Amino acid sequence: MTSIKFNLKAFALYAVLFMSLFGFATSSMAKKEFAEHKVVLQISDPNPFKQKLVLNVANNILKHYGPDLVEVEIVAFGPGLRLLFKNNVSSGRIQGLVDNGVRFSACSNTIKSMSKKLGHAPALNPNAVKVAAGVVRILDLEQDGYTLIKP
Repeated sequence: MTSIKFNLKAFALYAVLFMSLFGFATSSMAKKEFAEHKVVLQISDPNPFKQKLVLNVANNILKHYGPDLVEVEIVAFGPGLRLLFKNNVSSGRIQGLVDNGVRFSACSNTIKSMSKKLGHAPALNPNAVKVAAGVVRILDLEQDGYTLIKP
């Protein structure tokens, strides 16, 4: 009986450790419990002005509502995926937004398409989370109460 109790205690300890690690790994995609507003920003344009604009809009939303009262996710697909390239000039701004809770989603369909054209997968910003399809991600977020903004 003692060995069974020991195994259960060990199992419980491992379960707690696993949940802690899993929670830490997914914390950047976690939803804010008390967010009053939920916004998804679409970037599908290669124009650097539009890419800067989408980051400005995210920043303005955070300033207005405060990072604790708003959820913001930027979804990049098509030519707009360039915003989330690893060496994009906006990488520092992206990190600042991530530090304030903004999430960045990268369309896997676009990544596959660009990989064929480039001959290799584009290196992405480490804050970008791959999603199956950018448009589907936007639709899913809208069903969860997010407001779509296309700057």
